[in-house]
Amino acid sequence: MKKILMISPKKCINCGTCESVCTNSAVNVFSFEEAVISVPIMCMQCEDAACMMVCPTGALSRDENDAVVVDPNKCIGCKMCISACPMGNINYSINLKKVMKCNLCEGNPDCVKYCPTRAIEYVDATSSNIEKKKIVASKFKGLFEDE
Repeated sequence: MKKILMISPKKCINCGTCESVCTNSAVNVFSFEEAVISVPIMCMQCEDAACMMVCPTGALSRDENDAVVVDPNKCIGCKMCISACPMGNINYSINLKKVMKCNLCEGNPDCVKYCPTRAIEYVDATSSNIEKKKIVASKFKGLFEDE
């Protein structure tokens, strides 16, 4: 069964573990002081991934885990995917002159394994979990629009 990342902001304690274990530097924890909440922000492997749609070389595609991944041999470093990403979680490596993003650690995400509070989970993509994810995403969209 397909799996998805689920974020539970109420469980996040802003410890930074997810940021430090991510090999692609694809997790950033943001603190919203007014709401007294911290949120791990990462690639959510969008169903209709804007980054994939704008890539002129087809360097972004889905792997066997349904993760949107970068083929470094096709990436020309144009950064269009960075601009298209609604979560802002595609990074550019100056040394490699390529983009880097979450690849779900090939189906075993380190951010999930090491999160001490289970604020990040990798769960089966049931209709209930997908609906929860959409609700959380719409709340974040509202927060980001206000900022």
